[in-house]
Amino acid sequence: MKIETDIVIIGSGIAALQAARVLSARFTIHLITKSDIRNGSSYKAQGGIAAVSSQDDHTTFHLKDTLDAGEHHHVSEHVKHLVEQGKETIQDLINHNFPVDRNEHGDISLGLEGAHSKARIIHSGGDATGKALVDYLIDTLPKNVKIHEYELAYELLMNNSGECMGVKTKNNDKDFIYHASYVILATGGAGALYACTSNCPDSVGDGIALAYLAGAQIADMEFVQFHPSLLYINGAAKGLVSEAVRGAGGYFINENGHRLMEGKHPLGDLAPRHVTAYEMYKERAKGIEVYLDISMISDFKSKFPTITQICEENGIALSKGRIPIAPGSHFLMGGVVADRYGRTSIPRLLAVGEVACTGVHGANRLASNSLLEGITFGKLMSENLLENGKKQRNFIESPPLKRDGKLTLLQAQILQNEMLQKAGIIRNSVGLAKILKLLPNYNQVRSFDFSRCTKKQIELAFMHITSSLVVSASLMREESRGAHIRKDFPSKCPSWQNKWIVFEKGKMNVRDGLYEQDQASNNVKAFF
Repeated sequence: MKIETDIVIIGSGIAALQAARVLSARFTIHLITKSDIRNGSSYKAQGGIAAVSSQDDHTTFHLKDTLDAGEHHHVSEHVKHLVEQGKETIQDLINHNFPVDRNEHGDISLGLEGAHSKARIIHSGGDATGKALVDYLIDTLPKNVKIHEYELAYELLMNNSGECMGVKTKNNDKDFIYHASYVILATGGAGALYACTSNCPDSVGDGIALAYLAGAQIADMEFVQFHPSLLYINGAAKGLVSEAVRGAGGYFINENGHRLMEGKHPLGDLAPRHVTAYEMYKERAKGIEVYLDISMISDFKSKFPTITQICEENGIALSKGRIPIAPGSHFLMGGVVADRYGRTSIPRLLAVGEVACTGVHGANRLASNSLLEGITFGKLMSENLLENGKKQRNFIESPPLKRDGKLTLLQAQILQNEMLQKAGIIRNSVGLAKILKLLPNYNQVRSFDFSRCTKKQIELAFMHITSSLVVSASLMREESRGAHIRKDFPSKCPSWQNKWIVFEKGKMNVRDGLYEQDQASNNVKAFF
């Protein structure tokens, strides 16, 4: 079945919905999501939105906090746009009746989270900000946004001029072909590459695999953020325990009651996530259980209703004042190379949100900058398309590849365990090299015919592709920086400062900037 439209958005999180909301002013949108529209990491997000909104705060403080947390591995111009435009974007949502939590005086309640120098985290519904924001955006979508649930995108279509012209998708019993003037990737991250994650089970990096197979540039894949506090019971992660709990006074302890972050970092329990996750990892590696002590937080259940529900569903008695935790994969700083307008190295293919690598998160994302990125860059990208977007006229496909190759794939659980053990919080060359041998190479995946596979088989293949990018980049970067920690190279190396590992068409290059010198001009010519 063939469908022609203006824009296809792949994904259904905050970035996708924000883009659909803004773009609907001019274009007909088809939004494709492989699950229920409310079943995603955005919907589960407990943290809030980091944005300057108080008189004692300033965007320069927010900028500095972001750069410090990410070890200054950023595109600083984009960080500046994030914090400055983000301030305006969240205020615009509030002015248009997005409900935010307020104190008894009617002022916005501002939370404090790790590595923030000021209380600036805006919440909605306590620890259910993601749910509130997704619901708000869905409710504002007009009828010219057509939603397709339980439909998996498996191939980007390219025309004979090298432009993206559409996408192939699959539901349980039918295949679809969409032809569009623009395709927007907003598929989120890849936390489910690991056995312990805060993400949804199907967050395997689909959009990154799609873009890589189409020839787009991918970068920063070695930087996978592990959150220090996932609710952990009987060897399994049951959900996230938000950083806001520590912002409200909670702190890390081990099974003996010893405070784990004392003397480890100037910010203590609110240190950047790569610091706290590493300390939790080291303690658990000794065979010692770790916990969040919440005994000093009054009215915990009313302040954190989502966390309370998760704990109670899993038999945790909050009256004891301890929540059992373990670190788990949480956010991918890398992804499809894109600028602040979502433009990638492939004309008419855009990327926004966690699937994109814009250089705003550096080597370690600052807490609650993710929802900010989705709503801010989703709006910037969409407003740019509204003003400058041009209709695609060329739907002549590029010559088809010969697709007769075979893939040998690991079972999902085996791959997830291997990734956690060998490409997780702590890495070394021996472990990374071992897992890389188990993963398919670029030529193998390029010659594979995904159209003959089930949705589950396609997801598993995408999982292997994204894993290979993470592992290859981790093996290449011989230093420790932010969320990338190498046991055999435990320090930051000056020669790796401002170096980006970029993948394109099966090749891996190290270059001095996230963008090639002429990439911006190429995008402008291609789009406008």
